[in-house]
Amino acid sequence: MTSRPLHTDPRLILLSPADNCLVAAARLLGGTQIEIEGERVTLTKTIELGHKVARHELAKDDKVLRYGAVIGHVTEAVARGAHLHTHNLESDYLPTYTHDAGHEFVHH
Repeated sequence: MTSRPLHTDPRLILLSPADNCLVAAARLLGGTQIEIEGERVTLTKTIELGHKVARHELAKDDKVLRYGAVIGHVTEAVARGAHLHTHNLESDYLPTYTHDAGHEFVHH
């Protein structure tokens, strides 16, 4: 007997099995009920096309994975189905150059 994967709204795309975020394949209005892996959640705000949604609950400082790679960490606790964006997601990418008082970029 094989187990079926739990249903997720087809307007949400899982890019890699390791990801803890989903990507909106359509604009989803706040108040819309969606299903994420068998659990019904109500969106608290509008999610724009291409924006990220939490696949699971995330604790402050949890890493966010997209395409199986860390893209940043959350700056506060995040509920399943919450919008992940600049208000609660901080990039973990380090700059590869600095700008030094009007001089050329210095590569490190």
